Amino acid sequence: MSKSRENLPQRLLEYTVVQDYSLYTEIDQAVWRHIMKISVPFFKKNAHNSYVNGLKMMNIPNNHIPRVDDMDKRLDNHDWGAVTVKGFIPPIVFMEFLSRKVLPIAVDMRTNEHITYTPAPDIIHEAAGHAPIIADPDYAEYLCSYGEIAQKGIQSKHDSELYKIIRKMSDMKENPNTDPTELKEIEDKFEKISQENHWVSEANELARMNWWTIEYGLVGSLDNPKIYGAGLLSSVSESSECLKGKVKKIPITIDCIHQDYNITEPQPQLFVTKDFKDLTGILLEYSETMAYKTGGISGVEKAILSENITTSVYDSGLQVSGTLTNFIKDNNKEMAYLSFGGAVQLSYNDSELGGHGITYHSEGYGAAVGILSKINLPLHQLDNNQLESLGIKENSKILLNFIGGLIVSGTVKKVLMMDDSPILISLDNCAIRLNDDYLYKPEWGAYDLACGSKIVSVFGGAADWDNYYKNKFSTSGSTHQSTNLNKENTKLNELYKQVRRLRENNKPSSNYLPILKKLYDEHPDDWLLCAEIYEEIYSDPTLIGEKKLLKDHINKFAENKMLYDVIN
Repeated sequence: MSKSRENLPQRLLEYTVVQDYSLYTEIDQAVWRHIMKISVPFFKKNAHNSYVNGLKMMNIPNNHIPRVDDMDKRLDNHDWGAVTVKGFIPPIVFMEFLSRKVLPIAVDMRTNEHITYTPAPDIIHEAAGHAPIIADPDYAEYLCSYGEIAQKGIQSKHDSELYKIIRKMSDMKENPNTDPTELKEIEDKFEKISQENHWVSEANELARMNWWTIEYGLVGSLDNPKIYGAGLLSSVSESSECLKGKVKKIPITIDCIHQDYNITEPQPQLFVTKDFKDLTGILLEYSETMAYKTGGISGVEKAILSENITTSVYDSGLQVSGTLTNFIKDNNKEMAYLSFGGAVQLSYNDSELGGHGITYHSEGYGAAVGILSKINLPLHQLDNNQLESLGIKENSKILLNFIGGLIVSGTVKKVLMMDDSPILISLDNCAIRLNDDYLYKPEWGAYDLACGSKIVSVFGGAADWDNYYKNKFSTSGSTHQSTNLNKENTKLNELYKQVRRLRENNKPSSNYLPILKKLYDEHPDDWLLCAEIYEEIYSDPTLIGEKKLLKDHINKFAENKMLYDVIN
């Protein structure tokens, strides 16, 4: 097991599944073989040279689906690792895996019907698309940095809703037992929410950067770019189209975050980076605009627009996690008070403060911000003597005036110190007033006064993940690998098995003919096994008639535009 995988926390391990190799069907193995057979020669010419090198370094096989544990060991040589997951996982979880240099690999395999494109993540996309490029150290650095920065991005409520719809829709599309009426309903819902006007969040902008680089990126010159995006590397047909002149090639800059995309249609333009180091530079340039770097009013405004869980960090180190609904400016137009709705968590150094979790702060929280007017210092910079001089000690009544007009009064219950600095003062009979407006009244109960003069950072999600999100992200229903074997394809799967055994045992070409007849008679819509048989009998001069008939049969499937590239 790789070092990166060994160090994963339990909260991430809950999203992993066991790769049960016995669940892959003979058809699955044939799909993998065929895709690799057409991919490797094509991408040897058209992909970045790290792709072919990466296939060798990772020991990714051409003739059978890889075992992810073997890939994990290979990735360990590059300080990375790999785990198996089921389909789409929450974006924040995916980003943390990347930040820890662990590649999540979807364990399921696309069906034969979706050989050119699958609506759900699968092992071809991850193992044959993402993994090989990690062999390039500059790209691996970008991927890890992207994970670190993206997990800090503020995600909107709209983003969260869209993710849930996409996950459900992709699962339904890959499930042969899906009710067409239900699928149409979820597709219509996806179209509706996709077209709604909404605030473009940091997470949304980072998703665009991910799409135009990690998934659909090109590298090199505009005249002769090479492919490195995993979405392209897992689809020869898409890659073949994207290199044609009708797809516009644009030099990548930070402006790629403004270019939206449609996951259901071919992309009319792609972005080209001169090298992978340039990607990291663009990512870092964007990070300087993010709320986790800027903090302040602009960061707080992003959090409010998100209507989602974010964390506001004081200069004292206190972290307030929850849904920020409003902030109030003082008489000097500076930030004076933050209002959070719903469940709120108070933390320090990403660890929840004892007694200040979402159970205690279940109905919101108000947080004062500012500097004391009498001594021109914020509360968190006061030592014990200064605190006592202001009467800030247990069972004492206090009256604190802040620069800008905020006034806090009450009886001190407790002063919570962290690293010898006060970060939270618990008060009874508390009143908070700005001019004639009461922000907190004594009858509302005990109050915890945050210590700090400003908000230095605002990031997406909660500070202490384990405690805030306990049972929030359900993994039920997605903890097991699926199989593509069903009643309809059991007999066909057996024919694939027979062909594999004939091939492995070097049996004569004539042995394939009875199987071919069964295909014609009983499975006329299956072209892949026909292609495998054609490859085996191709060099036999005694089967001229059979070969011509078989080739004509296969070519009928190639009339389908989606299948043309994978067949020819």
